[in-house]
Amino acid sequence: MLDQIALPIEGEAKGSGRPELMLRRSLRARRLALRVHLDGRVEVVVPRGVTMSAVEAFVTRHRDWVSQKLAARPTRAAPEPFPPTDISLPALDERYRVHLAGGRGRLRAEIRGGVLSLRGAWGSATPAAARRALLFWLTEHARVALEERLRTTAIRGDFRFRSLQLRRQRTRWGSCSSRGVISLNVCVVFQDPAVLDYLIVHELVHTRHMNHSAAYWTAVAEHCPDWRRLDRELSQGWKRVPGWVFA
Repeated sequence: MLDQIALPIEGEAKGSGRPELMLRRSLRARRLALRVHLDGRVEVVVPRGVTMSAVEAFVTRHRDWVSQKLAARPTRAAPEPFPPTDISLPALDERYRVHLAGGRGRLRAEIRGGVLSLRGAWGSATPAAARRALLFWLTEHARVALEERLRTTAIRGDFRFRSLQLRRQRTRWGSCSSRGVISLNVCVVFQDPAVLDYLIVHELVHTRHMNHSAAYWTAVAEHCPDWRRLDRELSQGWKRVPGWVFA
């Protein structure tokens, strides 16, 4: 669960006044944690049972660190053109040129002859409609590839899971429920293939260990020896997600 809250914090996010501070309650977290995202959002991860007074005190103690992280963020790049001229999905080893095909009816995105065509009528609502069409295509296209990748990895490691859900989230890459339902962030298709493989292993191991205990990480290492490097890459993976995905 993610909520926006107002807590005492010094410093400013570049070009946006006071930093956007959000609270995420986590059943898995064992301690309070702070994360500063590239877009200036400051996230507080809160374990179960921690009071708001404890959260406020924690943020106050670390406000200088947060201010330093905000100040060290790179200058925001110029806005990306939209619709994009091409879409690259490194995790799937795919790249598509985007063609504005025109036509009638609502906008829709579909692959034709290796080209991703945006087909339909263009009007005053075109940018928003085009974004919806691209997001729908991205989710459905990724679902097929990610389900196959997940099932292949599960068979190889003798894991059992119930089903796959795809989400588009700003702060979480994946999760695994106690019923064995695995959720993956569709944005993982913009990462390197090895990072995708690590994320799948990370969530499949949760079907055996619903925590981040020493036993859990030992199991992850058995299936993904380079998990530490890949975990660091995944934590920085938001910068590889095109701006139009969360516009």
